[in-house]
Amino acid sequence: QVQLVESGGGLVQPGGSLRLSCAASGSIFGINVMAWYRQAPGKERELVARIFGDGSTNYLDSVKGRFTISRDNAKTTLSLQMNSLKPEDTAVYYCNFRRSIYVPQGIYWGQGTPVTVSS
Repeated sequence: QVQLVESGGGLVQPGGSLRLSCAASGSIFGINVMAWYRQAPGKERELVARIFGDGSTNYLDSVKGRFTISRDNAKTTLSLQMNSLKPEDTAVYYCNFRRSIYVPQGIYWGQGTPVTVSS
């Protein structure tokens, strides 16, 4: 099993910054894709940022230039640096590890950490 625990969420003012972390444990050796998702009340969960085994990344258009996804070499920690936060960024943020984007097996989720952007 793979266990993921997010931390770092909270209340922040518009324009502020927040850094989310995801600590991983268990059998993570087969993981090739790591990502952050978010889900706002009444909305579908959406992919925010993703990093692949070769270090390449994808970002949701609305967060490009503001958010940065990163990981440690052992793939035990996934981070999301969020700058210039907007009220629209308010959501529960989830980390996601998976074996492959092409295979529906080996997908793991954390329980989420809430982020509220409000003045």
